[in-house]
Order: sequence, then structure tokens, then C-alpha cells
Amino acid sequence: MSASSSGQGGRERAAALVGPYGSGKSTLFEALLAAAGSPVKRPGDARNRTMSTELRLGHCSYLGNAWSLLDCPGSIEFAHEAACALGIADIAVVVCEPEPARALTVAPLLRHLAAQHIPHILFINKVDVLDCPVREIIAALQAHTDRPLVLRQVPIREGQGAAGYVDVVSERAYRYRKGQASELMQLPSDMQDREKQAYDALVEVLADHDDALLEKILEDVKPSTEEVYRQLRKDLAAGAVTEVLLGAGEHDHGIRRLWKALRHDAPEVQQTAARRGIDGAGESLAQVFKTAYAGHTGKLSYARIWRGGLKDGTSLAGSRLGGIWRMPGAEAAKVPEAQQGEVVALGRLDGVGTGATLSTGAAVALTSPEPPPPVYALAIATSDRKDDVKLSGALQKLVEEDPSLRIDHDAETGETVLRGQGEIHLNAVIERLARQYNMKVTTTRPQVPFKETIRRAVHQHSRLKRQTGGHGQFADVKIDIAPLPRGEGFVFHDRIVGGAVPRQYIPAVGEAAEDAIRKGPFGFPVVDVSVTLVDGTFHSVDSSDMAFKSATRMAMTEGLAKADPVMLEPIDRVTVSVPNEFTAKAQRLLTGRRGQILGYAERPDRPGWDDVEALVPQAELHDFIIELRSQTLGLGSYRHAFDHLAEARGRIERGAA
Repeated sequence: MSASSSGQGGRERAAALVGPYGSGKSTLFEALLAAAGSPVKRPGDARNRTMSTELRLGHCSYLGNAWSLLDCPGSIEFAHEAACALGIADIAVVVCEPEPARALTVAPLLRHLAAQHIPHILFINKVDVLDCPVREIIAALQAHTDRPLVLRQVPIREGQGAAGYVDVVSERAYRYRKGQASELMQLPSDMQDREKQAYDALVEVLADHDDALLEKILEDVKPSTEEVYRQLRKDLAAGAVTEVLLGAGEHDHGIRRLWKALRHDAPEVQQTAARRGIDGAGESLAQVFKTAYAGHTGKLSYARIWRGGLKDGTSLAGSRLGGIWRMPGAEAAKVPEAQQGEVVALGRLDGVGTGATLSTGAAVALTSPEPPPPVYALAIATSDRKDDVKLSGALQKLVEEDPSLRIDHDAETGETVLRGQGEIHLNAVIERLARQYNMKVTTTRPQVPFKETIRRAVHQHSRLKRQTGGHGQFADVKIDIAPLPRGEGFVFHDRIVGGAVPRQYIPAVGEAAEDAIRKGPFGFPVVDVSVTLVDGTFHSVDSSDMAFKSATRMAMTEGLAKADPVMLEPIDRVTVSVPNEFTAKAQRLLTGRRGQILGYAERPDRPGWDDVEALVPQAELHDFIIELRSQTLGLGSYRHAFDHLAEARGRIERGAA
């Protein structure tokens, strides 16, 4: 069986493996490849491996059918990359742990798959340590999806965990064997009732969508195995049901049974294209779902070919295709061409980003997931200023690879701010800068854009008189400095009468006053003040624009210090989204960060979840996402936007550090 061949037994299909961190998804990915004859090098004990932060692509062939397997990162901080991969997959395998208490962690995935109408199988992993009835796990998972979950296997328990399973449809029993196909065994007598209950439940769900099957049930006629399989496949493709399989990827348990389910039930690329609204006729069409810069190969655009085929050297999006790579055993191998259905890496397509649609004919627009808003930030800097240009180029490539990453250059603070989906996300970016671009950077907490204002009006007089030989410098100004309502900014007026200050010098006074508010008594920009030039004197020879500017700056510095200055901090309107069992915790977290709760309500698009609205000082939000996720099984999220400035009170040292 060739691991790198494509198109055997029909066009290549694509399956995406998704699941929360710790579910064993990456181990399952490796086990599937190994069972198909394309083993990947396993980095030691799977229980001790670190979290995967990048999508992996592997190609293989199982029983004559070609496959692309996509191992998607499990952390919520890399959810956008997983969503992009799911967008081009024919089917998803949702991997979860055999613990009812952890069912909630799968809820966002199940919701996303249902919303996008993506067929999916649920694989309960780690059944070697199964310590509760499967029906409890199914019930816990069913609470988070509208699609009926139909159990395809009943575990045969021995001691701590499952030693095998009974296939519900074929009614055959199998014993797990490490690294091998399961062994057929006699159906244990004590399993017969449990198997029949599971079978009846499965057929009852399928009969809801097929009148012929329903009629047989009502007439107490047992449908044939072929009828059950056919209806199951039809319902899975239509998104009417989700089948549930069991196994243990680390021990190769249930791997071949999962392969057979994928082989029989996954839609073909034409069906997936139709689901995506893609016309099956026309020129070659592909969609990029991931961008990577990979050493000697340069830029790679990972894409699914929806129709037609591509050859190396083809012109796409104004660029000449510079190579096509497949990943047998997850290792890159260059190929001369790729056909419909294949997932491949395309080389050197400059100007092509993630989500782009590539065609040899007229341009076609396909939808791609929108990146989530950033929730965590770090200010980064090089140790040597001459590396700033190099850093800018590296960051540009990283943002091209990862649309959920954002780079801001704060003109006010002078900082380069890296914004992303969490601490792990940004640490992975810093790590890549060092490993891939040899760029070592320092990271700090971004400065909070504090402002200043004044609370009372003052009158200030300032005179500049200097004689340095020849022409001197002379200017005399009298100004009124007064507070304005919040949000009014800066306003300059002049009330000069009788030519006390010649008209040509008045603009210089206004410019100097506005320049002076860039740094107030506390060192922050001053906002919401008016400055009025009310009087002054001049010298026909020694006065100049420069002299009046200098006198105005002196007046502003002295006047602002006397005007009862106060610091202002930015207040953001925050919306926290959590499962409703964590609503009270979310409220406590917000009030603990000086937040003012405005209210909460159930999300109309997400039953069982609440949105909590609050006004929170921006200085309190830096590490808020870390604490929120730690208190909500990693599920909590928030979005925020600037609302207003308010007098800084309480623990402002959070943002001033």
C-alpha cells in the first residue's frame, strides 16, 4: 500500500482531527497514519509530549482510498487555524476524553461544526482508562449538540477500562490488540442486552429520517445490516446524526474501526464542494487554508483543490507556481501535479494569503473564517535598534501565516505591540522569531494610554525677555486655561483687541499651547482643555514666532501644574461570554478588577451561555483572559472596545508598571 499515492479508489478525501487540549488527538493522528502504512516518528511518550501549536498535514492510503489527514491544534488559542482547516475538510473527527465532566470542553467544536454543516464523528479516546458508563458520557455530550449522538460500539469492560467492543450494527464482538487489528471474539452473554438496547436506540434515531425504516420497526421487522449502514451514511452526510466510536489512540485500539467508518461515511470532495456552494464545472479551483514559511522551500500555501488539477509551473493569482508538496507520513515530498480533492502545499505564491481562492480561470470568491479579535498583548523590542527592520519583516511574515495575530505600532507610546489569542499563542510566536528568524526580542507589558486633564481654570502670565547681542527675544502672553467636558479634546481661542499681540504671532501661540499638552505634569498627554489668549505685549524688533512659542510653553507648564491636574484612565466596555454555570465566577472576576457590572443575559445564538456586560479599566485587562480561562475550563472569552476616559482611582499600578 503506497503512502504517497493519490487518487486510488477515487478522489482524495480530507479528514480533520479536532479536540480540546489533552484529548490525545495528535496521538490518534499518528496512529491513523501508522495503521495506513505511513508511520510518523513519535516523540517519546505521548503522555509527556508538549502541546502542539501548529497544524500538521499527513497523506496516506487506506484500503485503496487516498486521504489527507489534518491534525489541528487543540488549544483554544489556535482555534482559528483549526476553523480554517475544518472549512476545507470533508469530515471531522472530534476527539474527547471519557469523562462526563470534560464534555463541556467539546461544546464549542460541536457548535461550530453544526453551524457550518460539517459532517463529523465523535471519537471517545482513552477508553483503556474508562471508569464510568458510556451512557453517562453520551448524555453529557448530548447536552451540547442538537444532533442525536448514536453509539456505534458498546465497550467490553475488563477491570479498569475497555478490553474490546461490540459493533452495534454487525452485532459482532472484538478484542483490542495493541498495534494490530482487533480480534473477533464470541459475544459475551452479559453484553447481549446492552448491545440490543444500543441497536434499538440507533435504529430508532435513523427511522426518524426514513419512512421505510420506520415502517419496518412498526411492523417489528428487523432491517438488514445494509439498510442500517446506508441510512447511517445518508444521515451523517446530511448532518442529521453524529456517530460515536470508541478507542485508545496511544495503544492503537479502535483505529482500524475508525478508518472503516471514515472510509464508508466521509463525503466525496464533490459533495463537500456542493455543501460549500462551489460549482463543480469550470477551471481548476483551489482554496488556501494555511500559510507557512518553511526554510529552504520558502513560502508554502496549503490548499484544497476543489476542482480540476494543478501542475507545477501553472500561473495562479499572478504568480507562477513554484512547487507542489505532499506529506506522506507528515514529511514533505515534491510532486509534479495534484488532482481534485487533494490537500497540498503550493510553493512561492507571493501576495497570496490564508483564505485566498486560486483559479486558472476567472476569479472566484469563497468564504473563509474571520479571525477572532485579540485578547492578549505584549510589547516587543529588539536589543539592538539596527535589527528593527529585520524584526518588522519577520513579523509581517508571521501575520501572513497567522491571521489571528496582529501587530500595532503605538504612536503615542512608541511601542511595537503584538496582539493575539493568549499567552501560549504569543509565546509560540516569540519562540518562532528566535528559532526561524534568529530574532531574540524582549517582551514587556504594553503601556496603558493614560491621559491627564485639569479640574479648575487658571489664568497664567509668562514673559520671555532675552538679550544676547544684536536682536534679542521678547514675548509676553496672558492665557486662560480651562477644563472642557470629557471628549471635547483641545480648543484654542484668542481674544486679543487693539493689537496687543500682532495677528501674525497668534497662530504660534496656538501651536505652542497644543504642543505643550502632549506631556502634562504627570508625564501623560493632557486632554479636554481650552486655552484662550487674552492679552500680551510685543517688541517691534525682538518679537518673533519663536519667542511667542517659548513664552506660551512656559505659561502652559506653569498653568497646568496649578489647574488641579488629574490622571485619566481608559475604560473599556467588556462583554464576557461563558457557559452559564460560570456566570457568577465571571462576575466576580470582573468586580475583582474594578469592573462595574452592567448586566448579563443568555446569548441568543448559543443556548446555555451567558454574556456578561461590564465597564472595566483597561489597565486591568492585560492578563484577564488567562484568569478567565483558568476559571472556566478554558472556554471563557471576551471582547472589548474603548468606552470613555475616567479619573484614575484604585490600583492603577497594574497598568503603570
